[in-house]
Amino acid sequence: GDGTTIDRWAPAAVVGITGAVSISAGTSHSCALLADGSARCWGTNVSGSLGDGTNVSKSTPVAVTSLTGAVTISAGNIYTCALVQDGSARCLGFNSKGRLGDGTAVNRNIPVMVSSLTGTVSIAAGFQGITCATLIDGGAKCWGDNYTAEIGDGTTIARLTPVPVTNLP
Repeated sequence: GDGTTIDRWAPAAVVGITGAVSISAGTSHSCALLADGSARCWGTNVSGSLGDGTNVSKSTPVAVTSLTGAVTISAGNIYTCALVQDGSARCLGFNSKGRLGDGTAVNRNIPVMVSSLTGTVSIAAGFQGITCATLIDGGAKCWGDNYTAEIGDGTTIARLTPVPVTNLP
């Protein structure tokens, strides 16, 4: 995010970020959540994981298109998800095996709403293409690849939309 592609051995200032309340680093990109509920991302963007409507990588932060009211952000493996104030979630980027939760496997370079997800209190975009959310009622829902049963629904079937994690206390 410093405008270069030089490896750094010490912290470097991210260009143009003010008012950041949190930051999340994915495998090839990073995102900052700003105090006004918007987000800025930078890094590799081959599948739209920066959310600026392009697939062009950026060495400085760009605004995530049409993302407002975000309260948390999570950068995963070539994709990004954000929790929004109303308890819903938006995801963008690489959508292999449904990791964006919109019911498709189509890559998105702007945020799309996660299907059938309300009452969310946290969200985590994972390395292996699994996304999970905790819910206000104490439950959890996950979606995505599920190759090794990591979704927690008792199967190894990829899920394109959120499904409840079973057997939680």
